[in-house]
Amino acid sequence: MGGEDWRGDETLDPKWHIPSEFVHGTFAEYVVVPRRNAIPLPETLSPLHASVLGTAWLTAYRALFTKSGLRAGETLLVQGATGGMATALIQLGRAAGFEVWVTSRSEEGRARARRLGAHKSFPPNAALPRKVRAVIDSVGLDSWAHSLSSLARGGILVTVGGTTGFEAPLNLLRVVADQLTITGSIMGTLKDMEDMMRLIVRARIEPEIGVVLPMERSEEGIRAMWEGRTHGKTVFTR
Repeated sequence: MGGEDWRGDETLDPKWHIPSEFVHGTFAEYVVVPRRNAIPLPETLSPLHASVLGTAWLTAYRALFTKSGLRAGETLLVQGATGGMATALIQLGRAAGFEVWVTSRSEEGRARARRLGAHKSFPPNAALPRKVRAVIDSVGLDSWAHSLSSLARGGILVTVGGTTGFEAPLNLLRVVADQLTITGSIMGTLKDMEDMMRLIVRARIEPEIGVVLPMERSEEGIRAMWEGRTHGKTVFTR
């Protein structure tokens, strides 16, 4: 949500914010939003799957299609493979024709990523068979050096989070010599959202949902997220 008088890329609006950031009530049964934030649901997209699109999926879509500059056939490395955003990147990337590589701490996570469509999977910080065109990183400090070293000349690193820390060292010589691009990305625009929904419907993507819990068990679901035990999105219902 943002200012009523803003025109252009909504994510650059100084008044831009997400529900729960300044406005309470995201666990409420009913919330009030501006009319333009209420998007019609396509007939072939269930309310359950639509419920996961607003944050992680929208961020993944913008990072992939607005920021990365990837073309079909080029290789993408996703740092981390089991969270809601990572699974979205795998499913969207595969549908767009990218070569999708991922990292994950466990063999179970790597196997799940391959099941969702990842072409290759590796342990964290593992040497890759070759350099990649783009890396999307939500891990932050622990994967930062690996993300940069994995890029081919002229490659791009899209950073979308920092679950292990936001303060990371940067060797400017590598950035200059290999002409690397480092860019941030967060959420997306109304157009991004509408385009993403059309892609999901057209490609018949079924967004990965790890678990569906009644609101009475929300503490259990949030604890699993905090401890890094989730895969896909967690959905709370009433």
